[in-house]
Amino acid sequence: MSSIRTAAIALLTATALSGAAMAQTTDDGKLKIGLMFTLSGPAAVLGEQGRDGFLLAVEKMGGKLGGLETEITTVDDELKPDIAANKARELVERDDVDFVVGPIFSNILMAIAKPVTDGGAFLISPNAGTSNFAGAECNENFFVTSYQNDQVHEVLGKYAQDTGYKRLFLLAPNYQAGKDSLAGFKHSYKGEVVNEIYTPLGQLDFSAELAQIAAEQPDAVFTFMPGGMGVNLVKQYRQAGLDNIPFLSAFTVDETTLPAQQDAAVGFYGGANWAPDMDNEQSKAFVAAYEEKYGSVPGTYAMQAYDAAQLIDSAVKAAGKLDDKDALRSALEAADFQSLRGDFKLGNNHYPIQDFYLVKVAKRDDGKYQTEIAEKIFDDYQDNYATECKMQ
Repeated sequence: MSSIRTAAIALLTATALSGAAMAQTTDDGKLKIGLMFTLSGPAAVLGEQGRDGFLLAVEKMGGKLGGLETEITTVDDELKPDIAANKARELVERDDVDFVVGPIFSNILMAIAKPVTDGGAFLISPNAGTSNFAGAECNENFFVTSYQNDQVHEVLGKYAQDTGYKRLFLLAPNYQAGKDSLAGFKHSYKGEVVNEIYTPLGQLDFSAELAQIAAEQPDAVFTFMPGGMGVNLVKQYRQAGLDNIPFLSAFTVDETTLPAQQDAAVGFYGGANWAPDMDNEQSKAFVAAYEEKYGSVPGTYAMQAYDAAQLIDSAVKAAGKLDDKDALRSALEAADFQSLRGDFKLGNNHYPIQDFYLVKVAKRDDGKYQTEIAEKIFDDYQDNYATECKMQ
């Protein structure tokens, strides 16, 4: 292990253990947490990053959150809403968890929110952040450590607008998240959309769409094409010789897809609330510790889950006991921890107010690929739905 990584892990451990030690007197009980991530199928790489990020935080805190012995039950939602809802009920009713942390995907969030919160547990989402729960359906027992789903797409829309791109070609899969993606982009972009195409979900051959891009010759392309779809699109885009047209995307070039895309993605843009080259001490320590333990570069999925563990730790420590739900809720709202992303606080709807960045894919000196911060797009940005939330 290099001296840099050793120092980084020591920093994480020392910081986390000192915080846990301060809370040793808060409660003699056991803190129970259920993790729900997609851990099978093509999307498992996203869920694995979330799970691993959370477990790394717990490990660095000596197996305790808030100073309490912490029991973690991990379940696979299988990316199936009905299965996820049943497993959520089991976590709350059978396993008696205090918190459920998850999921990755919004359709799973919609399925588990009611059984978790109605069952008396707190739900902490480290990724999915639908507009309904940010707005009119906000819930006092639901918290988010990622973002409202539209915001990452808005980053690219704002960048395209500010850069002066006049004509954009938009491409997304034909399901709700794809439609929301392009709507989010257009919230910030006011130029001409020369074409807006929705492909079948799971499509892997983009030759027809790439031919249309070549014919239209837009100023730039924006796409939301996650997972294997994004891997193929990026490779085919480069192979088609279209790299003279700027490639802007959300959840298409990130740390879950780059190991497969490699050089084909270098120089392409994305949007994020964090990147592995974030220049602060706690983030550098996290990245080094994650790479040492798991052998891969962490993405936002891992970072946001790590912060979810820090949020729970801070709340349990401040509340002093698990059976005082009002105290726990107030402590969660205070979010008294140092986020890996730097600036972070929760709005009235329990969604983050934070900075967002344009990120660019780069190849590191060690041969690994990562996104890196190119410029800040939004400062202390709150989502557009918070005003619809009646919580104060």
